[in-house]
Amino acid sequence: MPIAPQPPSFFPTTALDHAVAGLGAGVVTTLCMNPLDLLKVQLQVTTKNPTGGLGKHIWNSLRDIQQSQGWRGLYRGLIPNIAGNASSWGLYFLFYNMLKKRASGGDITKTLSASEYLICSAQASAVTAVITNPLWLVRVRMFTTRSDSPNAYRGLWDGLSTIVRKEGPLGLLRGTSLALFGVSNGAIQFVVYEKMKAWGFDRKRKQYARAGKVYNVEADKLSNLSYTIMSISSKLAALSVTYPYQVVRSRIQNNAQAELFPTIPATIKRTWVQEGPRGFFRGLGTNLVRVLPGTCVTFVVYENLAWLLRTSAARRAELQATD
Repeated sequence: MPIAPQPPSFFPTTALDHAVAGLGAGVVTTLCMNPLDLLKVQLQVTTKNPTGGLGKHIWNSLRDIQQSQGWRGLYRGLIPNIAGNASSWGLYFLFYNMLKKRASGGDITKTLSASEYLICSAQASAVTAVITNPLWLVRVRMFTTRSDSPNAYRGLWDGLSTIVRKEGPLGLLRGTSLALFGVSNGAIQFVVYEKMKAWGFDRKRKQYARAGKVYNVEADKLSNLSYTIMSISSKLAALSVTYPYQVVRSRIQNNAQAELFPTIPATIKRTWVQEGPRGFFRGLGTNLVRVLPGTCVTFVVYENLAWLLRTSAARRAELQATD
């Protein structure tokens, strides 16, 4: 069966276009959300119950960090956080689109089934999780220590080199098994997101056909409100199923709690015994406050960057065709 005409790419392949769009989205999101990332991880590793309402607790916690450590304290761990988020989104979208192209037989315009999206997303998430785990490990440890602490990492490279020196190269993989379990989060999210997006584009094409308009590459984009609603809905679906693993992972990776949470089974058991089911959802409220806006920013920036690269490539192809 012949493959439909494929859209041009700005870079050598469309997968690279999506990788660049994902990397840019990761950087923008991290710059906006680093203080809430910091607070979320601190809440995940603590075993004390927060007092007051969620909004008040978040405000007071951020204020305390700012007053005791200055504005720089709210952006502690920013470099590894950017490195982790940017590389994760960039690599994820690179692998994800490569796998989707293979699953579609080379036709990137083809809509896949839910199971195909699930498999492609899970595979891309797994590879990305293994590659970026050392960055997330340094991020967690910087988030959970003050900059003036004797054992605090001075930065990303200092954190990576210190872990290798003190724990050996395998120390960089601490928490990887939980990160691999977490691929289910991205897989569920992208199945829901892709299906909602396919429905949105199908609806828009029908609207253009009824109105007698030409549907071209310039029109091949949904509204930012649509992307926002789709990203929030898909993230809520994924988080409702997979959040507990994030708490366990943060506690495993937190060097200050190594004696309390030495292994995954011990962490699960201790959390259940001391805190009950609520312990596995610690920091969820803060996570939602951070993740939902962050998810919106990520997907809106990603979709707009991907569209910009797509339309730029189409205009360049038109100019080359007229030369």
